[in-house]
Parts: sequence; structure tokens; C-alpha cells
Amino acid sequence: MSRSAQELLDDIRRELAPDEAENSFVPLVAQGKAPVAAIGALAAEEQRIVTSDWRSFLTLAARAPEPAARGFFAGLAQGESLALPMLTPLAAAAGLDESAVRAYQPRPGCQAYPAFLAWLALNAEPAAAVLAILANFAAWGGYCATLGAALREHYGFGDEACAFFDFFASPVPELEQQALAAVQAGLDAGVPLDAAVEHGRLLQGYELMFWNTVESSR
Repeated sequence: MSRSAQELLDDIRRELAPDEAENSFVPLVAQGKAPVAAIGALAAEEQRIVTSDWRSFLTLAARAPEPAARGFFAGLAQGESLALPMLTPLAAAAGLDESAVRAYQPRPGCQAYPAFLAWLALNAEPAAAVLAILANFAAWGGYCATLGAALREHYGFGDEACAFFDFFASPVPELEQQALAAVQAGLDAGVPLDAAVEHGRLLQGYELMFWNTVESSR
């Protein structure tokens, strides 16, 4: 019997579960040991990442032949549009005004993730991309929850400054159900999804590269 979309997702999440010890930045913030300048670098990097990912998700939505997949990617794009203005108060709390964010020189290790997502937008089977992105969300959401709590506790950041992390830390069950419907439709149609594991592994690796590059900017 073939696996269901939920079973496939559970398998990929287990296979790709990150080793928390490999992330050198989030634990530093959780302990209040990361410098505020590194938080500012994160905000400036995310300013560019969110803008890029927004376009990538819209591209995937335009390429997706199946309604649930189109809706999933369109929903992600809408999320990026909502999150983008939340970066301004985060950067300000870390001492960066808008001109400083514009002048910031992004690091290749931080921008590898959105570059690969842009590659997926142009080259990946949309249903396989859905599965890879969904598998990556659990780690990202957990990191954001940790950062939002730590920035309040150790750095005195207010709710507005932490809104970006709060936004991504909150699970959206409807979005996951839509994604699972898209994956199931792909399975039912015989769409090849073998590449989803490779896509997910690279996304996880590039995300880890992002965190560790931010840590090196301190």
C-alpha cells in the first residue's frame, strides 16, 4: 500500500530533523549571550530574504497545476507580505534604522536559503516543493518561538520588536492541511515526489548555514 501524504510528511520530518547542537546562534540568544548587533544583522538579512521568498512563492503558485498547491503557495506569499513590515521595529530595537538596513552588506551564507528557494520556484515539481517546504517549517517555527521569548527576557525587546518571530512561531493548521491536500493530489496523480527529500535536506542545510553565519557576525 502506498503511503499517504501525512505518512510521507512524517517520514521526511523524522529523516530531516535538525541536530540542535549544530545551530550555534539560537542557543546564544536563548541564553542572552548574543550581541545586539547580531540581532540587527539577522533583521537586515531577513529584509532581503522575505522579499525574495515572497516572489518565489508567487512563482510556485503560478506554476502549480493543482488548486491546493496554488492556494498553499499563495498563502505563503501572503504571509511574507504580512511579515515584511514587522522587520522594521525588530531592526530598530537592535539599533538599525531604515538607512542602515539598506546599507547593510548581506552575507552569502545567509542568502543561500532564499537563493535555493528561488531555484525551487523555477525548477522543482510544485508538489515536491510543497513537501520539502512543509518539512522545513517545524524547525523554523521552533527557532522563532525561542527567539521571541529570549529577546523579551534577556534583551528587553517589546511585542512590536518580537512580532516577526511571533508571527512565524504560530502554527497555521489550515495551511498544513492545504499542503497535505496538495501532496495527496500529487500522489494520487502519480507525480514523482522522490526529489522532496533532497529539496528538504538542502533547505534545512541552508537554514542552518543562515543561523551560523549570523552567529559569525557578532
